[in-house]
Amino acid sequence: MTKAPGQNWILLRGLARESGHWGDFVPLLQAAFPDARITLLDLPGTGRFHRETSPSSIKAITDSVRRHALEQGLLQQPVTILALSLGAMVAWEWMRRYPEDIGGAALMNTSFADLSPFYQRLRRESYRDFLALAMTRDLYERELGILQLTSNRRNRHRQIARLWEKIQIERPISLNNSFRQIIAAASYRPGDMKPEQPVLLLNGLGDRLVAPACSEAIHKKWGLELRRHLWAGHDLTLDDGAWVVLQLKDWLDRKSFIHHEDTKDAKKK
Repeated sequence: MTKAPGQNWILLRGLARESGHWGDFVPLLQAAFPDARITLLDLPGTGRFHRETSPSSIKAITDSVRRHALEQGLLQQPVTILALSLGAMVAWEWMRRYPEDIGGAALMNTSFADLSPFYQRLRRESYRDFLALAMTRDLYERELGILQLTSNRRNRHRQIARLWEKIQIERPISLNNSFRQIIAAASYRPGDMKPEQPVLLLNGLGDRLVAPACSEAIHKKWGLELRRHLWAGHDLTLDDGAWVVLQLKDWLDRKSFIHHEDTKDAKKK
């Protein structure tokens, strides 16, 4: 029996981040979808795979993530993917190459090299911050700097930086793997093929890392639905996880999503 959309989730994080960085968003999502299976998958070179070398292409990262999903039996039913930034590029490549795996995807604050210039995909204003972070050896100060760049919930930065420092101590994400992921993201050009699945774009208009214009470009290219948060930064689920959950519930309730699933079933018959 096929699970309904939103009942089999895979969550993918972004550049140099891992499953632990979802923080308290996962309980929010589970409360909204109490009967759903929610699985957090790490990209190669992060989290449980932090000792691996990350591939330097989105295609190879996607193959690795999909292989782990298959090993865990996650693809016996179509999944709904929620993905951020680089993770959203992986989700797009996954939909493009293995459409039967995925029933739909919500992509947050992402960008493609063939649609947006490099200075929007990594905003000019952040270059100095990136260089400073790469040279910062103190883990707490580095994680605090990352939060100051990616999150607009400043009252929580110091508390969360301590949690993220612990993640980095336990499962360190190397500068080499971070650099290889940057290469993968910078070079990703998915081409003109529109995914068969329903896709929801979410972005924060306060994103200081990736320009909101990048989500706009994807929206205009393929006519995908785009919902904008007025003040959130790049780490959208950290800044306003409740808003993200509301968008997901509303999106999944829409008839167009169900119609897509019905159409796929009809084609199989």
